[in-house]
Amino acid sequence: MAEGKITARHPLWSALFLSQNPYTVLGVSRQATADDIRSAYRRLAKQFHPDKNQGNAAAEDRFKAVNAAFDILGDTEKRRRFDRGEIDADGNERVRVNPGAAYGARPRGQSGPFKGSGPSTRQPPPGGFDDISDIFSDIFGRSAQGRARQGSPSRGADIRYRLTVDFLEAARGTTKRVVLQGGQSLDVGIPEGLRDGQTLRLRGKGKPGANGGPAGDVLVEVSVRPHPVYSLKGDDVTMELPITLKEAVMGGKIELPTLRGTVMIRLPANTSSGVSFRLREKGMKNPKTGTIGDLYAKTSIVLPEEPNEALKSFVEAWKEGDDQPREDLFGAAD
Repeated sequence: MAEGKITARHPLWSALFLSQNPYTVLGVSRQATADDIRSAYRRLAKQFHPDKNQGNAAAEDRFKAVNAAFDILGDTEKRRRFDRGEIDADGNERVRVNPGAAYGARPRGQSGPFKGSGPSTRQPPPGGFDDISDIFSDIFGRSAQGRARQGSPSRGADIRYRLTVDFLEAARGTTKRVVLQGGQSLDVGIPEGLRDGQTLRLRGKGKPGANGGPAGDVLVEVSVRPHPVYSLKGDDVTMELPITLKEAVMGGKIELPTLRGTVMIRLPANTSSGVSFRLREKGMKNPKTGTIGDLYAKTSIVLPEEPNEALKSFVEAWKEGDDQPREDLFGAAD
């Protein structure tokens, strides 16, 4: 069976793919670089995208598995935690068992009257955020935290949350609902043109302050998932534009999908692969300046997947001219 030509759906197909090691799903080694992982994701996401496999449930499962794998390996911190065995392939926390607990033993460094002075065995809470107040509690003890409440007003701790959005969600802007520890839900506004790694601050939504002090903030660090078609360079967006042999020879009007809808462009006759078309202000918006970049679409002639006898007969009978497309290559090598 050819790669990508999935026609059958085993009852356990979805469960098997979603629970697989993310390195296996993306077909990369544990030594793969971030660029290797991003390249593998783009290739597989493009291959199994639902738009190219309509009605193919197995391909849809594979597409979901590829996205789930990239959610782990595309995030530097999640990848490190997975490699250390702290989270599983679904991003869930792994339960860590203290071998001495079954026999009533205290963790190392907590014996005697000064228990708690040794290394903490506390694990960070799940959900992608860090509670700074919990860290201080571990270091100084709950009593120190209680004394702070009795003093002057102090600002509440910030809460950090990691969120992943799709490329088009970042390009167009959207609202995402997140759930913090304890069940608190917040709507996070994703501004149009948001960039990978950008941090959004929700003021006053963090931990409450002490003694009348102001509440802390929620800091949402956003990762943008790469798109299988579009790539970002500054404010400009680049893409590959597949065209048929007939369109390349004859030219004509063709549809081109952009970040904000479909447009029509005129393709000149005798258009070769590698020709770039520039569409002004069809790229990514810059959230700081408000300006919009351009979209660059580079043509790529795509031949029929199946053998075409009529086309083959035509080419065999076609008399080539004096054009030598590789002539300059040999001159440059001298």
